[in-house]
Amino acid sequence: MTLISLWYGQNHGLLPIAASSDAGDVDELFNFMMTIATGLFLLVEGVLVYSLIKFRRKKGDTTDGPPIEGNVPLEIVWTAIPTVIVFILSIYSFEIYNRMGGLDPMTSGDPGPQLAHAHHHSQLVALDPSKQNIALGLGASPDSEQDLNPLEIKVNGIQYAWIFTYPDGVVSGEIHVPVNRPVALNMTAGDVIHAFWLPEFRIKQDVIPGRETNLIFTPNKIGQYYVAYTMAG
Repeated sequence: MTLISLWYGQNHGLLPIAASSDAGDVDELFNFMMTIATGLFLLVEGVLVYSLIKFRRKKGDTTDGPPIEGNVPLEIVWTAIPTVIVFILSIYSFEIYNRMGGLDPMTSGDPGPQLAHAHHHSQLVALDPSKQNIALGLGASPDSEQDLNPLEIKVNGIQYAWIFTYPDGVVSGEIHVPVNRPVALNMTAGDVIHAFWLPEFRIKQDVIPGRETNLIFTPNKIGQYYVAYTMAG
């Protein structure tokens, strides 16, 4: 059962192609959860199937079953095990989110011509402190502390499309980004809450009316990928 769980957890084939630098961390977490889920499924279903066969009513038996009221030690065990599993997954998920820069405050506003990388996780810091505002978002996690030099793209979410404005003034309904270079999306919504979701990049960020949301990622695989469109009223 353990070997089957470990194998399927790494070979489930449920995820799309990984096309960003952060995708590997997210995939590791998903594979870990699939391994645990497979093991629990085999254990629970195995006990059910065994019980159906072992304790089935024999032909002609019309007597009542044994009056079993409960088993306190067993109930403690099957309550404690899921609690421990959820606790472990919570810590692991928290670490992945932090590694992706989700817990770092991001600075938005009018950054001017220069952007710098600060702190351990990446964030865009405007050099003019009078124009800094805390924004929501996820940041990339480069291995070095060198300047990010990201490609900045303004994003506006509307019903039912994304409008992308590039540094050279080009406005398009499609987003084109370079491979192996950080991309910084400064996102706003024109009407309701939208969710910018790139499944192949393993990133998803809400875009809120009246507030700028930032998203930094680094594509590492050439290809054509679709933005999954979702919105909330």
